[in-house]
Amino acid sequence: MNSAFKFLDTSIGRKVLMALTGLFLCTFLIVHVSGNMQLFKNDYGLAFNQYSVFMTTFTPIKVVSYLLYLTIILHAISGFRLTMQNRAARKIGYGAAKDPRSSSWASKNMGILGTIILLFLVTHMANFWFKYKFGDVPYVQYMLDVNSGEVLGAPVGLTDSGHMKPHELMASDANGQPVKLVIVRDLYNVVKMAFQETWLVVLYLLGMIALAYHLVHGFQSSFQSLGIRHPSYASLIQGIGVWVFGILIPLLFAAMPVYFYFMKS
Repeated sequence: MNSAFKFLDTSIGRKVLMALTGLFLCTFLIVHVSGNMQLFKNDYGLAFNQYSVFMTTFTPIKVVSYLLYLTIILHAISGFRLTMQNRAARKIGYGAAKDPRSSSWASKNMGILGTIILLFLVTHMANFWFKYKFGDVPYVQYMLDVNSGEVLGAPVGLTDSGHMKPHELMASDANGQPVKLVIVRDLYNVVKMAFQETWLVVLYLLGMIALAYHLVHGFQSSFQSLGIRHPSYASLIQGIGVWVFGILIPLLFAAMPVYFYFMKS
Protein backbone atom coordinates (compact mmCIF):
# COMPACT_ATOMS: atom_id res chain seq x y z
CA MET A 1 0.00 0.00 0.00
CA ASN A 2 2.83 2.40 0.89
CA SER A 3 4.55 1.68 -2.42
CA ALA A 4 1.31 2.53 -4.26
CA PHE A 5 1.08 5.90 -2.48
CA LYS A 6 4.75 6.56 -3.21
CA PHE A 7 4.16 5.80 -6.90
CA LEU A 8 1.17 8.16 -7.04
CA ASP A 9 3.34 10.88 -5.57
CA THR A 10 5.78 10.66 -8.47
CA SER A 11 5.46 12.56 -11.75
CA ILE A 12 4.42 9.42 -13.63
CA GLY A 13 2.07 8.36 -10.85
CA ARG A 14 0.28 11.71 -10.89
CA LYS A 15 -0.18 11.44 -14.66
CA VAL A 16 -1.56 7.89 -14.31
CA LEU A 17 -3.97 9.05 -11.59
CA MET A 18 -4.97 12.00 -13.76
CA ALA A 19 -5.61 9.65 -16.70
CA LEU A 20 -7.66 7.10 -14.75
CA THR A 21 -9.83 9.69 -13.01
CA GLY A 22 -10.24 11.58 -16.28
CA LEU A 23 -11.47 8.52 -18.16
CA PHE A 24 -13.88 7.71 -15.34
CA LEU A 25 -15.26 11.25 -15.57
CA CYS A 26 -15.58 10.87 -19.35
CA THR A 27 -17.73 7.79 -18.76
CA PHE A 28 -19.83 9.76 -16.28
CA LEU A 29 -20.35 12.54 -18.84
CA ILE A 30 -21.82 10.05 -21.32
CA VAL A 31 -24.26 8.74 -18.69
CA HIS A 32 -25.11 12.22 -17.42
CA VAL A 33 -25.78 13.77 -20.80
CA SER A 34 -27.89 10.73 -21.81
CA GLY A 35 -30.06 11.13 -18.74
CA ASN A 36 -30.38 14.88 -19.18
CA MET A 37 -31.73 14.36 -22.68
CA GLN A 38 -35.01 13.65 -20.86
CA LEU A 39 -35.31 17.43 -20.55
CA PHE A 40 -36.23 17.62 -24.24
CA LYS A 41 -39.15 15.18 -24.02
CA ASN A 42 -42.56 16.70 -24.61
CA ASP A 43 -44.09 15.40 -21.36
CA TYR A 44 -44.05 18.46 -19.07
CA GLY A 45 -40.84 17.22 -17.45
CA LEU A 46 -42.17 13.87 -16.20
CA ALA A 47 -39.35 11.71 -17.60
CA PHE A 48 -36.66 14.04 -16.27
CA ASN A 49 -38.26 14.26 -12.83
CA GLN A 50 -38.54 10.48 -12.63
CA TYR A 51 -34.92 10.17 -13.78
CA SER A 52 -33.92 12.57 -10.98
CA VAL A 53 -35.70 10.39 -8.41
CA PHE A 54 -33.92 7.27 -9.70
CA MET A 55 -30.49 8.94 -9.64
CA THR A 56 -30.92 10.08 -6.01
CA THR A 57 -32.62 7.03 -4.49
CA PHE A 58 -31.23 3.92 -6.24
CA THR A 59 -28.54 2.58 -3.88
CA PRO A 60 -25.92 1.50 -6.48
CA ILE A 61 -26.18 4.92 -8.13
CA LYS A 62 -25.73 6.64 -4.77
CA VAL A 63 -22.58 4.58 -4.12
CA VAL A 64 -21.17 5.48 -7.54
CA SER A 65 -22.02 9.13 -6.83
CA TYR A 66 -19.70 9.18 -3.81
CA LEU A 67 -16.99 7.63 -5.97
CA LEU A 68 -17.66 10.36 -8.52
CA TYR A 69 -17.22 13.15 -5.97
CA LEU A 70 -13.94 11.60 -4.83
CA THR A 71 -12.80 11.28 -8.44
CA ILE A 72 -13.52 14.95 -9.16
CA ILE A 73 -11.46 15.99 -6.12
CA LEU A 74 -8.56 13.68 -7.03
CA HIS A 75 -8.64 14.82 -10.65
CA ALA A 76 -8.60 18.49 -9.65
CA ILE A 77 -5.77 18.01 -7.16
CA SER A 78 -3.72 15.96 -9.63
CA GLY A 79 -4.26 18.54 -12.34
CA PHE A 80 -3.19 21.37 -10.05
CA ARG A 81 -0.03 19.56 -8.95
CA LEU A 82 0.90 18.68 -12.53
CA THR A 83 0.37 22.27 -13.64
CA MET A 84 2.60 23.57 -10.85
CA GLN A 85 5.19 20.91 -11.63
CA ASN A 86 5.25 21.77 -15.33
CA ARG A 87 5.56 25.48 -14.63
CA ALA A 88 8.37 24.92 -12.18
CA ALA A 89 10.24 22.77 -14.68
CA ARG A 90 9.60 25.28 -17.52
CA LYS A 91 8.16 22.53 -19.73
CA ILE A 92 5.80 23.09 -22.63
CA GLY A 93 2.84 21.25 -21.17
CA TYR A 94 1.28 17.94 -20.44
CA GLY A 95 2.79 15.03 -22.36
CA ALA A 96 5.97 14.35 -24.31
CA ALA A 97 7.74 17.32 -25.87
CA LYS A 98 8.04 15.56 -29.22
CA ASP A 99 4.29 15.03 -29.41
CA PRO A 100 2.88 17.62 -31.87
CA ARG A 101 -0.23 17.89 -29.72
CA SER A 102 1.89 19.29 -26.89
CA SER A 103 2.17 22.60 -28.72
CA SER A 104 -1.59 23.03 -28.95
CA TRP A 105 -3.34 25.81 -27.08
CA ALA A 106 -5.39 23.31 -25.04
CA SER A 107 -2.31 21.34 -23.90
CA LYS A 108 -0.60 24.52 -22.69
CA ASN A 109 -3.70 25.75 -20.84
CA MET A 110 -5.14 22.62 -19.22
CA GLY A 111 -4.80 24.25 -15.81
CA ILE A 112 -6.81 27.31 -16.84
CA LEU A 113 -9.43 25.17 -18.58
CA GLY A 114 -9.69 22.90 -15.54
CA THR A 115 -10.17 25.90 -13.26
CA ILE A 116 -13.01 27.26 -15.43
CA ILE A 117 -14.66 23.84 -15.43
CA LEU A 118 -14.29 23.52 -11.67
CA LEU A 119 -15.92 26.93 -11.11
CA PHE A 120 -18.70 25.93 -13.49
CA LEU A 121 -19.15 22.63 -11.66
CA VAL A 122 -19.46 24.34 -8.28
CA THR A 123 -22.15 26.66 -9.71
CA HIS A 124 -23.95 23.74 -11.34
CA MET A 125 -23.97 21.68 -8.14
CA ALA A 126 -25.21 24.64 -6.09
CA ASN A 127 -28.04 25.45 -8.50
CA PHE A 128 -29.38 21.93 -9.00
CA TRP A 129 -27.79 19.11 -6.99
CA PHE A 130 -27.65 20.96 -3.66
CA LYS A 131 -31.08 22.50 -4.16
CA TYR A 132 -32.62 19.12 -5.02
CA LYS A 133 -30.98 17.33 -2.08
CA PHE A 134 -31.34 20.00 0.60
CA GLY A 135 -33.46 22.83 -0.80
CA ASP A 136 -37.17 23.46 -1.03
CA VAL A 137 -38.05 21.90 -4.39
CA PRO A 138 -41.87 21.68 -4.68
CA TYR A 139 -43.74 18.53 -5.62
CA VAL A 140 -45.86 18.20 -8.73
CA GLN A 141 -48.62 15.74 -9.67
CA TYR A 142 -48.94 14.19 -13.13
CA MET A 143 -52.03 12.39 -14.41
CA LEU A 144 -51.29 9.54 -16.82
CA ASP A 145 -53.40 7.34 -19.06
CA VAL A 146 -53.20 3.87 -17.52
CA ASN A 147 -52.86 2.15 -20.90
CA SER A 148 -50.57 4.38 -22.94
CA GLY A 149 -48.72 6.13 -20.13
CA GLU A 150 -49.40 9.46 -21.87
CA VAL A 151 -49.49 12.55 -19.69
CA LEU A 152 -53.02 13.93 -19.60
CA GLY A 153 -52.54 17.68 -19.56
CA ALA A 154 -50.25 19.96 -17.60
CA PRO A 155 -49.19 18.77 -14.12
CA VAL A 156 -50.58 20.29 -10.95
CA GLY A 157 -48.24 21.86 -8.41
CA LEU A 158 -48.59 20.74 -4.81
CA THR A 159 -48.03 23.65 -2.46
CA ASP A 160 -48.43 21.74 0.80
CA SER A 161 -46.20 18.72 0.20
CA GLY A 162 -44.92 18.44 3.78
CA HIS A 163 -42.78 15.31 4.15
CA MET A 164 -44.15 13.77 0.98
CA LYS A 165 -42.03 11.31 -0.98
CA PRO A 166 -42.22 10.49 -4.70
CA HIS A 167 -44.90 7.87 -5.29
CA GLU A 168 -47.55 6.58 -7.69
CA LEU A 169 -51.18 5.67 -7.10
CA MET A 170 -54.30 4.79 -9.01
CA ALA A 171 -57.24 7.20 -9.09
CA SER A 172 -60.16 8.29 -11.26
CA ASP A 173 -60.48 11.39 -13.41
CA ALA A 174 -63.52 13.73 -13.52
CA ASN A 175 -65.34 11.25 -15.77
CA GLY A 176 -64.71 8.30 -13.50
CA GLN A 177 -62.05 6.79 -15.78
CA PRO A 178 -59.04 5.13 -14.12
CA VAL A 179 -55.82 7.12 -14.27
CA LYS A 180 -52.39 6.89 -12.71
CA LEU A 181 -51.13 9.74 -10.56
CA VAL A 182 -47.38 10.27 -10.35
CA ILE A 183 -46.12 12.64 -7.64
CA VAL A 184 -42.48 13.75 -7.81
CA ARG A 185 -40.29 16.72 -6.94
CA ASP A 186 -40.31 19.20 -9.81
CA LEU A 187 -36.62 19.63 -10.63
CA TYR A 188 -37.62 20.17 -14.26
CA ASN A 189 -39.24 23.49 -13.41
CA VAL A 190 -36.20 24.48 -11.31
CA VAL A 191 -33.99 23.90 -14.35
CA LYS A 192 -36.42 25.74 -16.62
CA MET A 193 -36.56 28.80 -14.38
CA ALA A 194 -32.81 28.86 -13.73
CA PHE A 195 -32.02 29.02 -17.42
CA GLN A 196 -34.14 32.13 -17.85
CA GLU A 197 -31.16 33.97 -16.32
CA THR A 198 -28.86 35.32 -19.04
CA TRP A 199 -25.72 35.24 -16.88
CA LEU A 200 -26.21 31.58 -16.03
CA VAL A 201 -26.72 30.61 -19.67
CA VAL A 202 -23.55 32.50 -20.64
CA LEU A 203 -21.64 30.78 -17.82
CA TYR A 204 -22.82 27.37 -19.05
CA LEU A 205 -21.78 28.13 -22.61
CA LEU A 206 -18.33 29.28 -21.47
CA GLY A 207 -18.08 26.18 -19.30
CA MET A 208 -18.89 23.94 -22.27
CA ILE A 209 -16.31 25.67 -24.46
CA ALA A 210 -13.70 25.07 -21.76
CA LEU A 211 -14.90 21.47 -21.38
CA ALA A 212 -14.59 20.87 -25.13
CA TYR A 213 -10.97 22.00 -25.25
CA HIS A 214 -10.19 20.16 -22.01
CA LEU A 215 -11.65 16.89 -23.27
CA VAL A 216 -10.11 17.01 -26.74
CA HIS A 217 -6.63 17.07 -25.25
CA GLY A 218 -7.32 15.22 -22.00
CA PHE A 219 -9.02 12.17 -23.51
CA GLN A 220 -6.15 11.46 -25.88
CA SER A 221 -3.48 12.27 -23.29
CA SER A 222 -5.03 9.78 -20.87
CA PHE A 223 -4.29 6.89 -23.21
CA GLN A 224 -0.78 8.21 -23.75
CA SER A 225 -0.16 8.46 -19.99
CA LEU A 226 -1.37 4.88 -19.53
CA GLY A 227 0.94 3.69 -22.31
CA ILE A 228 -1.85 2.31 -24.49
CA ARG A 229 -1.84 4.84 -27.33
CA HIS A 230 -0.68 2.46 -30.08
CA PRO A 231 -0.24 3.88 -33.62
CA SER A 232 -2.64 1.27 -35.02
CA TYR A 233 -5.61 2.76 -33.17
CA ALA A 234 -4.31 6.25 -32.35
CA SER A 235 -6.56 7.73 -35.04
CA LEU A 236 -9.60 6.06 -33.46
CA ILE A 237 -8.75 7.52 -30.03
CA GLN A 238 -8.23 10.92 -31.62
CA GLY A 239 -11.53 10.68 -33.49
CA ILE A 240 -13.47 9.78 -30.34
CA GLY A 241 -11.71 12.53 -28.41
CA VAL A 242 -12.57 15.19 -30.98
CA TRP A 243 -16.02 14.19 -32.26
CA VAL A 244 -17.56 12.62 -29.16
CA PHE A 245 -15.95 14.41 -26.22
CA GLY A 246 -14.81 17.59 -27.92
CA ILE A 247 -17.92 18.31 -29.99
CA LEU A 248 -20.98 16.10 -29.38
CA ILE A 249 -21.11 16.00 -25.57
CA PRO A 250 -20.36 19.73 -25.01
CA LEU A 251 -22.93 20.65 -27.69
CA LEU A 252 -25.62 18.51 -26.06
CA PHE A 253 -24.94 20.05 -22.65
CA ALA A 254 -24.91 23.55 -24.17
CA ALA A 255 -28.22 22.89 -25.95
CA MET A 256 -30.03 22.54 -22.62
CA PRO A 257 -29.63 26.11 -21.29
CA VAL A 258 -30.14 27.54 -24.79
CA TYR A 259 -33.35 25.54 -25.23
CA PHE A 260 -34.86 26.77 -21.95
CA TYR A 261 -33.65 30.33 -22.43
CA PHE A 262 -35.61 30.64 -25.67
CA MET A 263 -38.49 28.43 -24.51
CA LYS A 264 -41.70 30.49 -24.45
CA SER A 265 -43.78 28.30 -22.16
